[in-house]
Amino acid sequence: MRPRIALPADTLAEATNIINERNAAFAPRPAIEAVVKAGGIPIIFPSVDPEDVTDYIDLFDGIAFLGGADVDPTFYGEEPHEKLGVTYRKRDLFEIELLKQAVAKGKAIFGICRGMQLINTGLGGTIYQDLSENPNATLKHNQAAAGNMPSHHVTVEKDSRLFKIAGGRPYVNSRHHEAVKKLANSLKVTARADDGVIEACESIDNDQILAVQWHPENMYKHHEESKALFADLIARSQKVAEHDRT
Repeated sequence: MRPRIALPADTLAEATNIINERNAAFAPRPAIEAVVKAGGIPIIFPSVDPEDVTDYIDLFDGIAFLGGADVDPTFYGEEPHEKLGVTYRKRDLFEIELLKQAVAKGKAIFGICRGMQLINTGLGGTIYQDLSENPNATLKHNQAAAGNMPSHHVTVEKDSRLFKIAGGRPYVNSRHHEAVKKLANSLKVTARADDGVIEACESIDNDQILAVQWHPENMYKHHEESKALFADLIARSQKVAEHDRT
């Protein structure tokens, strides 16, 4: 059987006259397609009460935490910075509990942009609410170029899983104003931009978690490194599926 990949949904917050689209749950089409092309079966989870996560946890083998709104800073002990963007606490509560139970159950975990920040927060790290808080952040991290085009390079640590997947100097896209500040103790930095901003992290002791600050779902059709990230998620999820079903 193909591995099942959970995609926690975003929520459509824009005003609409169509009643069935009000606060509708959705997952980005590129992420869905990237999972399917890599060999997985995507399952979209709407944000629900964190107490309901227990009923979700056995429905998937791997999970991809996707992009979206800023993480509520109160989850890492801070009040809102003046440049904090839109937040959605209900999604944060659901995804943090989903993350914790996925870690405990040994699920394969992948993070994209906000997803990396959410993973770091849920495991005890902190976030720059805006890169203006980091005096060393001098590159353009919210690109004006089309979202499916790369805009800056990152340098990858040679002793990392990411290095085996994407090489030492991938060219990536970038659209974020938040970034990891203090990394959670269970994670290690595996890539940085040339200004030092953390661009990727992964588990210290195993291959359970891999997360990147860029958006490979927008580039997987034409960039092998992006395609390989989804192939890695499917491969790790397949191992989970085979273990759980034996």
